[in-house]
Amino acid sequence: MLPESELITLPAAKGHLALPARCLVRWQASTRARRVSMRICPKHGAVVVILPPGKGRRAGLALLREHGDWVMERLAALAPAVPFEADATVLLGGAPHRIRHDPAALGGAFLDGHSIIVAGDPAFLRRRVGDFMRAEARRRIRSLIGPHAAALGVKPRALRLKDTRSRWGSCAPDGTLAFSWRLVMAPEWVLDYVVAHEVAHLKELNHSARFWAHVSRLTPNRDDAVEWLRQEGPALLRVG
Repeated sequence: MLPESELITLPAAKGHLALPARCLVRWQASTRARRVSMRICPKHGAVVVILPPGKGRRAGLALLREHGDWVMERLAALAPAVPFEADATVLLGGAPHRIRHDPAALGGAFLDGHSIIVAGDPAFLRRRVGDFMRAEARRRIRSLIGPHAAALGVKPRALRLKDTRSRWGSCAPDGTLAFSWRLVMAPEWVLDYVVAHEVAHLKELNHSARFWAHVSRLTPNRDDAVEWLRQEGPALLRVG
């Protein structure tokens, strides 16, 4: 039976003065895949190997060893992981905020200037910071949806927060808007663009010229926001 994930040792490339390297591999069987392939997962700092029907772990290992240098270079280029723990610094609205644990404080987790104060038992700190970030994301996203929806004369059915790997936002045919909670860490103008993009889909559920005209009407930040997410977005997946 194929394991969900495991640590794999990749041999050093021939002629390189390097030791064998270990990497976390997540195996993913796919009935839709036509060939063995792989991608880097920034969130988990792992390489995901996709196996089509009829191909197993041996075929995946062969691909990993063939492209071991590529795998290790991409993993090494990932931003450092930033766990939710006391004294860690995380972004909120594009600005650094320090996580501070105050066992005597009340209220779970809350903002105090550029600090996120976390109350109570340290065993619950990680969960409370995560709950705070999601609640703050919902509040900020909701405040942006209202004006944009009013400008286009549309109304979303619901707002959902997710922790997606490849999509910062989405709009379902039934009018439900979904966003990655991690956008709360991005600058407000980046968040504004993503919200405007998805609200515009309530008017045009496509990427036609009319759709982009709606986006331009709602926000001037499209190009800069797309570039920011391309450059900085992978680091957001390493937080928490």
